[in-house]
Amino acid sequence: MAVNPINVLIVDDYKTMLRIIRNLLKQIEFENVEEASDGNEALAKLHAGNFGLIISDWNMEPMTGLQLLQHVRADAKLKTTPFIMVTAESKTDNVIVAKQAGVSNYIVKPFNAETLRAKIQKVLGHA
Repeated sequence: MAVNPINVLIVDDYKTMLRIIRNLLKQIEFENVEEASDGNEALAKLHAGNFGLIISDWNMEPMTGLQLLQHVRADAKLKTTPFIMVTAESKTDNVIVAKQAGVSNYIVKPFNAETLRAKIQKVLGHA
């Protein structure tokens, strides 16, 4: 299996979760992974780089994953970037709010490499 060339930005204010997601991505052949520990850092990296996928936690400070998603969708350069939201809560209200804000997909923690692969394939249409 070839390494996927897509650049992925993972955003979480919890270092352990960044490491877990990075390892899961590696298992499914995603090697080009950058990390951001909050929404502001993520936006700076998104404007500086070229990412084909954003995977962000919902519950972060000072900018939530939802606020990050809203910034991304409002930005002409970034608005079409696939965005997967990761959360520990599976509340229907959250899913609806995220969908309205333009989230591409949604993953509830805990999850494994296969779940991540399936969600990524759905938003990228291949992989």
